[in-house]
Amino acid sequence: MKRKILLDSYALLAYLKKEDNYKKVMELLNLAPNDCFIIMNEINVGESYYIIARERGIKQADYFIETILPNLPIDIISNSFNQIIDASKIKADHPISYADCFVVATAIREKAIIVTGDPDFKRFEDIVDVEWI
Repeated sequence: MKRKILLDSYALLAYLKKEDNYKKVMELLNLAPNDCFIIMNEINVGESYYIIARERGIKQADYFIETILPNLPIDIISNSFNQIIDASKIKADHPISYADCFVVATAIREKAIIVTGDPDFKRFEDIVDVEWI
């Protein structure tokens, strides 16, 4: 069975900006879809968009959404109302960002491995699998 990889915005932005350990994300993207499936929650795509917009402007963020993202082997996962509530329950119990709650909730639901460099996910290693970049 192929591994299911869940990127958070930290991992995707590290890849796009060629920051520390971006090659780990690049290797995973090169493996998909033959050796693994890569997914990302739409909330975290939105988080990536606003970070790019803030740092580089709306035109670059639009380019990311319209050109770059569609050419990456990433399946975007949407959220039902119940799934939003599941993420909200995680937020109620843990001091992490609301967007990060969607990563955890999606990893649980999809039985996926979170790929990140964000240390906030250390507190979830007993609940979900985390692969560090």
